[in-house]
Amino acid sequence: MTLLWLLAAAAALVAAAALVKARRLAKRLERLTESYWELRYEHGQLRARVNRLDPEQPPAASEPAAQPGTAAFVPLSSLKRSETT
Repeated sequence: MTLLWLLAAAAALVAAAALVKARRLAKRLERLTESYWELRYEHGQLRARVNRLDPEQPPAASEPAAQPGTAAFVPLSSLKRSETT
Protein backbone atom coordinates (compact mmCIF):
# COMPACT_ATOMS: atom_id res chain seq x y z
CA MET A 1 0.00 0.00 0.00
CA THR A 2 2.87 2.40 0.79
CA LEU A 3 4.33 1.70 -2.65
CA LEU A 4 1.08 2.84 -4.29
CA TRP A 5 1.10 6.11 -2.32
CA LEU A 6 4.72 6.77 -3.26
CA LEU A 7 3.94 6.04 -6.90
CA ALA A 8 0.92 8.38 -6.81
CA ALA A 9 2.99 11.15 -5.19
CA ALA A 10 5.74 10.75 -7.79
CA ALA A 11 3.16 10.90 -10.59
CA ALA A 12 1.68 14.06 -9.08
CA LEU A 13 5.12 15.68 -8.89
CA VAL A 14 5.89 14.76 -12.50
CA ALA A 15 2.51 16.15 -13.61
CA ALA A 16 3.13 19.41 -11.71
CA ALA A 17 6.57 19.77 -13.25
CA ALA A 18 5.13 19.15 -16.73
CA LEU A 19 2.44 21.77 -16.12
CA VAL A 20 5.02 24.36 -15.02
CA LYS A 21 7.17 23.65 -18.07
CA ALA A 22 4.18 23.85 -20.42
CA ARG A 23 3.19 27.24 -19.00
CA ARG A 24 6.74 28.56 -19.42
CA LEU A 25 6.84 27.34 -23.00
CA ALA A 26 3.46 28.92 -23.73
CA LYS A 27 4.69 32.28 -22.44
CA ARG A 28 7.88 31.98 -24.47
CA LEU A 29 5.93 31.13 -27.59
CA GLU A 30 3.70 34.14 -27.03
CA ARG A 31 6.75 36.43 -26.68
CA LEU A 32 8.36 34.97 -29.80
CA THR A 33 5.16 35.36 -31.81
CA GLU A 34 4.83 38.97 -30.69
CA SER A 35 8.45 39.66 -31.61
CA TYR A 36 7.96 38.07 -35.01
CA TRP A 37 5.00 40.30 -35.86
CA GLU A 38 6.79 43.40 -34.57
CA LEU A 39 9.78 42.61 -36.79
CA ARG A 40 7.52 42.04 -39.81
CA TYR A 41 5.87 45.40 -39.19
CA GLU A 42 9.22 47.18 -38.82
CA HIS A 43 10.51 45.47 -41.96
CA GLY A 44 7.52 46.75 -43.91
CA GLN A 45 8.02 50.25 -42.53
CA LEU A 46 11.70 50.24 -43.48
CA ARG A 47 10.94 48.91 -46.95
CA ALA A 48 8.42 51.72 -47.47
CA ARG A 49 11.01 54.30 -46.34
CA VAL A 50 13.63 52.88 -48.70
CA ASN A 51 11.15 52.90 -51.59
CA ARG A 52 10.37 56.56 -50.88
CA LEU A 53 14.08 57.40 -50.92
CA ASP A 54 14.90 55.33 -54.03
CA PRO A 55 11.68 54.79 -56.03
CA GLU A 56 13.51 53.42 -59.10
CA GLN A 57 14.63 50.33 -57.22
CA PRO A 58 12.23 47.45 -58.04
CA PRO A 59 10.36 45.95 -55.10
CA ALA A 60 11.87 42.71 -53.81
CA ALA A 61 8.56 40.83 -53.88
CA SER A 62 7.79 41.49 -57.55
CA GLU A 63 8.58 39.18 -60.46
CA PRO A 64 12.08 39.72 -61.81
CA ALA A 65 12.18 41.40 -65.18
CA ALA A 66 13.24 39.34 -68.17
CA GLN A 67 16.96 39.52 -68.75
CA PRO A 68 18.17 40.47 -72.23
CA GLY A 69 18.98 37.39 -74.24
CA THR A 70 16.65 35.08 -72.35
CA ALA A 71 13.80 33.17 -73.95
CA ALA A 72 10.32 34.60 -73.62
CA PHE A 73 6.86 33.21 -74.34
CA VAL A 74 5.53 34.04 -77.81
CA PRO A 75 1.94 33.03 -78.60
CA LEU A 76 1.57 31.03 -81.79
CA SER A 77 -1.26 33.25 -83.00
CA SER A 78 1.16 36.15 -83.32
CA LEU A 79 3.46 34.25 -85.66
CA LYS A 80 2.78 34.44 -89.37
CA ARG A 81 3.88 31.78 -91.78
CA SER A 82 6.09 32.94 -94.55
CA GLU A 83 4.75 31.65 -97.83
CA THR A 84 7.33 30.11 -100.11
CA THR A 85 6.48 29.45 -103.75
